[in-house]
Amino acid sequence: MPADEAFSFDYKWDIVKTKAQLILASKIVMLNSGNWESLASLKNVYTKEIFCEPLGTKRWSNDLFFGHQRIASMNHSCIELCTEIPDKLGVTEEMLKPFLEGWSLQQVLDAKRLFIVDHKILEGLPCRDGFSSCVPIALFFMNSHYHLVPIAIQLYQQKAEDNPVFLPDDPPYVWMTAKMWFNNADANVHQSLTHLGFTHLLMEGVTVVTHRNLSQSHPLFKLLAPHFLYLIAINTRGLELLVSPNGWVDKTMNIGIKGMFELIRRGLNSWRMDVEGTLPEDLKKRGLLHHSVLPGYHFRDDALLLYNAINSYVKKYVDLYYDTVDKITGDWELQGWGAELVKEREKGGCGILGIPGNGNFSSKDQLYTVLTSIIFTCSVSHASTNFPQYDEYAFPPNYPALLTGTPPKDKTPLEENHILKMLPDKPTTMDMMIVTKILSQRGTRSLGDFEVQYIFEPEARKVVDEFRADLAECSKTIKERNKNRNPQYTVLDPDSVPNSISI
Repeated sequence: MPADEAFSFDYKWDIVKTKAQLILASKIVMLNSGNWESLASLKNVYTKEIFCEPLGTKRWSNDLFFGHQRIASMNHSCIELCTEIPDKLGVTEEMLKPFLEGWSLQQVLDAKRLFIVDHKILEGLPCRDGFSSCVPIALFFMNSHYHLVPIAIQLYQQKAEDNPVFLPDDPPYVWMTAKMWFNNADANVHQSLTHLGFTHLLMEGVTVVTHRNLSQSHPLFKLLAPHFLYLIAINTRGLELLVSPNGWVDKTMNIGIKGMFELIRRGLNSWRMDVEGTLPEDLKKRGLLHHSVLPGYHFRDDALLLYNAINSYVKKYVDLYYDTVDKITGDWELQGWGAELVKEREKGGCGILGIPGNGNFSSKDQLYTVLTSIIFTCSVSHASTNFPQYDEYAFPPNYPALLTGTPPKDKTPLEENHILKMLPDKPTTMDMMIVTKILSQRGTRSLGDFEVQYIFEPEARKVVDEFRADLAECSKTIKERNKNRNPQYTVLDPDSVPNSISI
């Protein structure tokens, strides 16, 4: 790692030291062995100091919050509008009828009130020895109270006698178990793709090729540099301590690092900057761009505000320096940068799909798309997928990254003891609590309030000031929205969104 990419003296991310400090300050009693005797004993481990009770403890078994996790939590971009029931999903109209509030299945589809999450990308993924993972599909219904609720979960992709569709009126612990295995799979997608692959790792490549191709005096370097602060440093530290053999991922996730890296490989081979990396296009692809579809999709509603503010900032800034096409096509630093963004990873490039013009830039619109995507990903995308981690993962039944045993193959009634046997043991739970607490802390400045100033030209400074004013308006709007939200969604208030992937 280049020395000038390292953490500063007053922001030195030392996970080992931080763990020790958190344990000492929290007065938490470290648990060295054993399984949980009851859910009540698990809840008793949380303290008022530091390791406060995560939100998941209060809502983990509730169908409303299970639906809420799809649209206002950390893995917010997998849900899609369901326009037809896929053949591989073994549901029938009769099966779903009790949960559709008197509507027919076709009426629900026509009214755009049925939604689907299909984690088919997990098919055939390797797991740690002795562990399993499923490949689920789930249906969600927007009910008359405008709450998103689960109405069907199938844990594997193909219909089979030993692959039933689990329903809300199944025996309570059976339905609970199905939701936990779904969330275990969802955690694989969240940690591997939504979080690590599509923010940390993807943007590290962008950081490297930016330094290789754009001089520090280049206007686009000055625009992007604040959003790369500590990114290479945090990735280096994370790969050493968290995503390493026998590290945190290997201890706390069913798929371990072998499955995680395979999933990242699959994801990066399909992620496109002009679709998944461009929020309005991603929402359009999933049928969720319009606010009338899936009300309560707080990630969409708040993220679009910030996307538009960033896009406006980028357009004003680019317009200052590229008033003619010749200035774009003749900028050899810019063209070299674009070429390396699309160059195959095997040949030392980023290998990013969906770069407009395939990296051969010839218009301002192409630059708007790429620069907006990079800044948005380093700030908004990462914040939305990183900072809820303690509240979701620290109470394992709520969002279990690790489950023992195997997913259910039938609907034989189960008891609480079955849930307890599935959960990670006490030391693993403690490790999840500590690391997700560290990952959920914010240590750098808010979006637009740059730690290092790169932009000094008067006209460009004016553009930065206008960006800050736009963000202040976004913050005001989100704070106003949260007065009527239950629960609130504060993670994308610009006051809480850092400039870069610094943790």
